[in-house]
Amino acid sequence: MAATFSLIGTIEPFLHCNLKKGDSIYCEANAMVMMESNLELKGKLQGGIMQSLMRRFANDESLFQQQIEAVNGEGDCLLAPTLDGDMQILDVGAQQYTLSDGAFVAAQTGVDVVAKIQRNLGGAIFGDTGGFMVMQTQGNGQVVVSGFGSLFEIDVEPGKDVIIDNGHVVCWDSRLEYKLSVATSKKKGFLGNIINSVTSGEGMVLNFSGRGKVVICSRNRDSYQGWIQSLLGTSSGGRGGNSSLLGNVL
Repeated sequence: MAATFSLIGTIEPFLHCNLKKGDSIYCEANAMVMMESNLELKGKLQGGIMQSLMRRFANDESLFQQQIEAVNGEGDCLLAPTLDGDMQILDVGAQQYTLSDGAFVAAQTGVDVVAKIQRNLGGAIFGDTGGFMVMQTQGNGQVVVSGFGSLFEIDVEPGKDVIIDNGHVVCWDSRLEYKLSVATSKKKGFLGNIINSVTSGEGMVLNFSGRGKVVICSRNRDSYQGWIQSLLGTSSGGRGGNSSLLGNVL
């Protein structure tokens, strides 16, 4: 038996985890909100030092993730992501997923979330998916992801490509093909697309093709950060808005 996940609440829910004695889960740093005394919390280099360093490079995670284990008997805990928004529990096995920056919340111990070199170099240079590396699931079990705002699933089918603003993508079926561009128009050329992207505020978009599921969120983290910074009169810095297309690589 593995630990069980469920969501509690309809708006910005908690992730409820029930662990029988001997069960354990791992989660992002600082995700734990509450746990019962039968459970033990400790930091762990999940996957070893090299994978931890690669995750750090991929999406600026802490080197140490949290591991929660039912040492003294059955127990419950509540987890929550860093940003406001919804969560979704995904079954991993027949389907594996690629995660955007900050999407990972928690996983059963049968699931590994590992950093891999992107096969799509265009996405590596311009995307909000960890620069040259992305996070992908492996194994069998459940993984929990979060997004800023509400979450929604989109089914991509052959012959019906789907174009999604880069800042709204939470995760996608790893079998899907994807490419990134600066605008939806195919007629303006590269420079024209850059100008159109800046003047329309469209930003970067991901074009998904094949068959699989994409999970999106209703709010764009970087756009929100830019809006807050404009109110405070501060500079957008490295990752706010579209100030640096190479922000995730440099």
